Amino acid sequence: MYKQISANKQKTFALLTFFLVFVIGLGYVFSRVYPEYTWILPVAVIFAVGSSWINYFYSDKIVLAISRAREVKKSDNPELYRLVENLAITAGLPTPKVYLIDDTAPNAFATGRGPKQAVVVVTIGLLQKLDKLELEGVIGHELSHVKNYDIRLQTIVVTLVGVVALMSDFFLRFTWFGAGRRRDREEREGGGQLQLILFVVAIALAILAPIAATLIQLAISRKREFLADADSALLTRYPDGLAKALQKIAADPEPLEVANKATAHLYIASPFKGAQFMSKLFSTHPPIPERIKALREMAI
Repeated sequence: MYKQISANKQKTFALLTFFLVFVIGLGYVFSRVYPEYTWILPVAVIFAVGSSWINYFYSDKIVLAISRAREVKKSDNPELYRLVENLAITAGLPTPKVYLIDDTAPNAFATGRGPKQAVVVVTIGLLQKLDKLELEGVIGHELSHVKNYDIRLQTIVVTLVGVVALMSDFFLRFTWFGAGRRRDREEREGGGQLQLILFVVAIALAILAPIAATLIQLAISRKREFLADADSALLTRYPDGLAKALQKIAADPEPLEVANKATAHLYIASPFKGAQFMSKLFSTHPPIPERIKALREMAI
């Protein structure tokens, strides 16, 4: 457990560092391609530093806003609040804030920089379609992410993926409309081979950056789900509760409308429905049958 916590803290630092270097490097390449635009590199540096700062301190609020989640006070839903509070005490954690998404698709996630800032988010569908033991299994899973500092890592990934995609889109538009076409023509006429190479590199980086960011997101997401499942089973002492909950969530045909590709890896199970090959190939979660099998084996 402590090794996992330490590893997640190191991954967070490494991810933010990589993001800083990548954005500044992208800005440097484009500043060499378009030397007359002296503002590109300084803007890239300011953008990278500012985005990293915002990602670390405000990424949880951004995710909650994207998910259209609203806070639930103890007086609003005392049963849900007490369930979260009791499990948090058992796990040795401060009681996280509880948020609700007005969507009938059953799902849940946790977010925040750490246990003191943690937020557990559930959908209305989860409360409607799961019994108490199943709901305890889901909440236990999310509290395990809190305790392991998964929430900080995965929440930062959400905003970084979005920022990288935004920057790539900006550079591509900048290249193909106006400045890019003019500069490309001038360098081709003048025979500037170095500029042409840098131009190709810049375009390749702008196209490949979102793909690389998505692959990083997938690599971070999958393994942590098995660990959180196991931790939830130990916390609730009832592995079958989470197994049944996962079975119901997977069987529910309704997609979660507020979810998108950037936030999908936060949820306890993929919020997207359908059996498309590409969806499975780039899934942010391990297959539900494998997770259920592992939990049922714990119960034996």
